[in-house]
Amino acid sequence: MPKCPYRMLERMTSRHRSRDAQAPRLARLAGLIADETRAAFLLALLDGRAWTAGELARHAGVAASTASEHLGKLVAGGLLAEERQGRHRYVRLADGRTAQLVEDLAAQVAPGALEQPRTLRESSAGTAMARGRTCYDHLAGRLGIALTDALTGRGLLRQDTGFALTDDGLKWFADAGIGLEPTGRRPLARACLDWTERRPHLAGVAGAALCRHALDAGWCVRIGSERAVKVTDQGERALAALLGIATGALR
Repeated sequence: MPKCPYRMLERMTSRHRSRDAQAPRLARLAGLIADETRAAFLLALLDGRAWTAGELARHAGVAASTASEHLGKLVAGGLLAEERQGRHRYVRLADGRTAQLVEDLAAQVAPGALEQPRTLRESSAGTAMARGRTCYDHLAGRLGIALTDALTGRGLLRQDTGFALTDDGLKWFADAGIGLEPTGRRPLARACLDWTERRPHLAGVAGAALCRHALDAGWCVRIGSERAVKVTDQGERALAALLGIATGALR
């Protein structure tokens, strides 16, 4: 017996309604990000740390009341998580997926389309960010790419079928004293497109562990109020010994 065309149409309409139900949510998400002040907050919070409303207001150059209004929208929209300590209100990115979304969107902006720095300070900050920075909880910029290339060149990381640590890679992390503790459904290794280098760097559990170890061990230090980091002399020696990265290549 042939299928009833009305029933087929009803099922097709139902599926169409189901797909359309995502449209309002997508529009709300896009609306949250499509504001220069809120975008500045999200980019600043890619350093993985919690910031106060006052710090973010000064960073974006807006009044405290304006910052509070924007932060309220980002928290309500699920992009930021809020915590209070005494009289202080701190916010951070809600989770790794939010960080990935912000970084991926930033990566879509072609370098040539970015505004040119207006001052020497802006130029220096941009140079430092390109050299090395944190991307939420992993390392990015030339530093992140150098680490990723070194891990790949030594057969510790595979990139041919997506990012994956090899058995030697797992052993390398263990021998270096860098613990890999899975958190939820987060992948052990993941590619993250670097918005300054236009190539993928290591993210995921392994990328976060490597970044955390680099900061805790003094291989890298944060500089300024941005996400920029620089490799220390101790870090250069350690990376040369562990991964064969040339001393001075990351200065």
